[in-house]
Amino acid sequence: MAEGTGTGKRVTWVELYFDLIFVFAVGQSAHIMVADPDWSGFGRALGLFMPLWWAWIGFVILYNRHGDDRAAQRLFMLAGTLPCAVAAVETHAAADGHATAFILALAGIRLVLAVGFLVIVGRSSWVALGYGLSTVAFAVSAVVPEPWRIALWVFALLQEAAHLLLRDDDRGRRRGGSTRAARGPSAGTDGEVAGGPAGVAAGRPARERPARRSRAAAVRARFRRPVDPARRVDAAHLAERFGLMMIILLGEVVIAVGEPAAEAAEHDAHYWLGLLSGLMLAGALWWLYFTAAAPINEAVLRASGGHPAMAYGLYAGGHLSSAFALITMAAGVSLALSGEEEPTGAAWLLTIGLAVYLEGTRGLTTWRSSRPGRVLHTVVIGGTVCLALLRPLISTLGVLLVATAWAITLAAYVSWRAPERLRQVNDGPRAFLHSSAARD
Repeated sequence: MAEGTGTGKRVTWVELYFDLIFVFAVGQSAHIMVADPDWSGFGRALGLFMPLWWAWIGFVILYNRHGDDRAAQRLFMLAGTLPCAVAAVETHAAADGHATAFILALAGIRLVLAVGFLVIVGRSSWVALGYGLSTVAFAVSAVVPEPWRIALWVFALLQEAAHLLLRDDDRGRRRGGSTRAARGPSAGTDGEVAGGPAGVAAGRPARERPARRSRAAAVRARFRRPVDPARRVDAAHLAERFGLMMIILLGEVVIAVGEPAAEAAEHDAHYWLGLLSGLMLAGALWWLYFTAAAPINEAVLRASGGHPAMAYGLYAGGHLSSAFALITMAAGVSLALSGEEEPTGAAWLLTIGLAVYLEGTRGLTTWRSSRPGRVLHTVVIGGTVCLALLRPLISTLGVLLVATAWAITLAAYVSWRAPERLRQVNDGPRAFLHSSAARD
């Protein structure tokens, strides 16, 4: 294992138990979209999902950096399940406008995290302070009107992410900036002196060359190991934890297939087409993630030395869209197979969810290395969304069949290209990181 990437710890049983409670909470978002399959239902589900997701991220990072599976830490994890369970039960009430209990449960989750980081870690007072501020912000938002409530939620989530995974990166930039300033304005790179004869001979304005060097330095700074070893993220544990979470969320898609099938009165062609296509879609989604995204993300995080900002981009923020996309597709599948009147929104939930999942898992990013490839990538993602336009011509079940065939086709493509991308990471991880950043 690369130096500084962590000990390669395994996910503990108490973490798995916590994840089951958490998925019960976020899984309620799918029921909101099933009950209200339009843009308002989608927006409410996403708004309730976001604070739950970032609460889960806090527990993941706490155990990733400092978890020894001792009795005290298990108690903190179990304590976190209580407000999560309350939030799950109150999700539907919050979607209907009765959000007080749900919001106070979110505040309780942050309070457990604040105490956890303060007691278990001790020295991570900044992280504990961040969750303390979030606790106050969520508690106050329970008694303020809607516009201010949203503002408080946004403030709480942004400062949580800043304290948890981005603070070390900001300090590194400030240190780098002060070091460059100490060298003086005449210090260049590769033996050049800014504004000197070498800069003039290059044939470009001297002021453009420092700008390009600054961009290159910013890219390099993204992948520099954290100064404090305690802030490094364990790549193996994080990859396993998120992989298990994706498996559990894929279970939501399987449940969305199984429940309508179990309630079907007749096992006709509609029954078998819906059952088999839904299960094949879940399998294709599994294949897309675990064939390419999971191993590549772990390899890239290892190459960065467990950098918190890289963990933020790949997992905490990067998996947010993929996780919610699975819940969105679960809602679309449930509506498509329900046997009742099929709302038009069901097809859009399916195709938008699939497009977001494809983009979030980054299985198609090999196309971005060239301009035609980027155009093709955009066409594929946009075309996936537009599959819902087939709805006036075919039923929602037909859209599900087409989306399943499309997902299987893309899974086959990812299987073909994934070994090459993994080889690029393993052969030259630093070069791969820099080229990926330049493309994105």
